Amino acid sequence: MLKGNMIHPEIAEVLSLCGHGTKVLIADGNYPLMARTDGARLVYLGLKPGMPTVTDVLESLLSVSNFESAEVMRTPDGSDPEIFADFKRLLPDAPFTKLNAAEFYAACCEPLVMLAISTGEQRTYANILLTVGCS
Repeated sequence: MLKGNMIHPEIAEVLSLCGHGTKVLIADGNYPLMARTDGARLVYLGLKPGMPTVTDVLESLLSVSNFESAEVMRTPDGSDPEIFADFKRLLPDAPFTKLNAAEFYAACCEPLVMLAISTGEQRTYANILLTVGCS
């Protein structure tokens, strides 16, 4: 029986197989997960609009994994969506790279992306691609 803040068995399995430099995508409810990932294990967690949020999933993953950096999707006008403040609060020491939509989608299709999680998140630009760090 899994205990703690991250008990999803499939997510736990894939995280246990991730090594330094592999990547995990946590996507909002609008992200085209199947079309914009290639080879990653796909996990659909969305229960209803807004549940769970990307930050709920991120908090759970942080209880069992270490992430050294993150990539996020840049808005067309360059402004920071509200969720970026939450990302920075949860990952205070991780550098963030902002990619335009095409670059972000391409990054999510790279072979190093091991896990892609779809949520019920409704906030815009709430996708985050995490790079697994050393323990």
